[in-house]
Amino acid sequence: MGIETIRMSFFRKCVSLAGFLAMAACNKETAPVQAAKQESGPLQIRTTTAHGREILRVVESVGTFFPLEEAIVSAEVEGRAEEVRHDLGDVVEAGAILVKINDEELRYQVAQSEAQMRQSLERLGLKDEKARLTDVREAPDVRRAAAELFEADQRLKRVRSLVDQSIGAKSDLDQANARQQALQAAYDSTVNQTRNLVQDVERNKANLELQRKKLRDATVRAPFRGAVKERQVTMGQFLRPNTPLFSLVKIDPIRLRVEIPERMAPWIRLGQVVDISVEAFRDRKFQGKIWRIAPTVDQSKRTFVAEVLVNNGAGELKPGSYAKAHVPTSRTERVTVLPQRAVYYIMGANKAYVIKDGTVDAREVKMGDRFDTDVEILEGVADGEEVALTQLPRLDTGVKVRVNNAPAAEKKQ
Repeated sequence: MGIETIRMSFFRKCVSLAGFLAMAACNKETAPVQAAKQESGPLQIRTTTAHGREILRVVESVGTFFPLEEAIVSAEVEGRAEEVRHDLGDVVEAGAILVKINDEELRYQVAQSEAQMRQSLERLGLKDEKARLTDVREAPDVRRAAAELFEADQRLKRVRSLVDQSIGAKSDLDQANARQQALQAAYDSTVNQTRNLVQDVERNKANLELQRKKLRDATVRAPFRGAVKERQVTMGQFLRPNTPLFSLVKIDPIRLRVEIPERMAPWIRLGQVVDISVEAFRDRKFQGKIWRIAPTVDQSKRTFVAEVLVNNGAGELKPGSYAKAHVPTSRTERVTVLPQRAVYYIMGANKAYVIKDGTVDAREVKMGDRFDTDVEILEGVADGEEVALTQLPRLDTGVKVRVNNAPAAEKKQ
């Protein structure tokens, strides 16, 4: 009897415990249902009204900085690099010496050409390279030939006069005539030779200038004031014509190249001021002016290129870096705007929730420019329509809502 009593007591306790657990489970299952029933009523939200706003259009674009000028300085003569004066990052003035090439052979060639030039000038009776022979008859050889021909002409006249008077012999006339013809031919030949000599002088001058240029080219100079982007030559290196030596860039001023949508073409003009911001200087603004506008539109992007010239005396802006450009325009338009927080991004689309008679109408919207806390609505919502501001993640088409735009102080009362 004692054992049966214990068993019965244990059985009753088990039944009681099972009942308690079942009741608890039932309470847990009914709690969400009750909560759902409580929330099945209209959602309480706050709303705003889409409204029109007069705005001054600003063109915004992202661009890349480019140097104003960029050049690869190359060797123009052959020789060994004797001196290299600059390296990466150095700022060089226009005409500054970059590289000196051994010029010994070039100096010998110049001396040889100068000797040939002096010889040609002396034959023409000229003192220096600047002197010019305006008339070949002024050359010494031509004057001598002219004098001999004149003497022969005079002798021929005298002899002919004597023969005509039957005083002189006819053989003397023949001899004088032959001499005059020979000297005439010699004179004509001397004139032609002198003309050829004048051409030789001009040719020697050109050759001499070429040799002098090569000698000057042995000293390589910077074509403009700029910074060394890359050094490609070392001291002692044997150079040939067109061997790259330095890459130079001019970055003051610097160019910012931006792409503008084609629909904004009427708003862009030469000389417009552009506000520029860069990632490296977030607390600063730079200014430039539009100085070049591309005449064509990129058919794949439907954009055109505009270049902005920016002062860069301190060299803070570097070619290749990105920048944001803001171009204020004179175009004023009336647009529809909403607070940015009234637009909800979901499933790859921007949506606004229009409220009509306590029911939500979810619409996909197309946004334009941003103005402080507002955003331009190009499509999807019209002026005067009421749009939800709160509970956006819980809204969709057909959801019932109750609008409560009372200030927080009033809601507490």
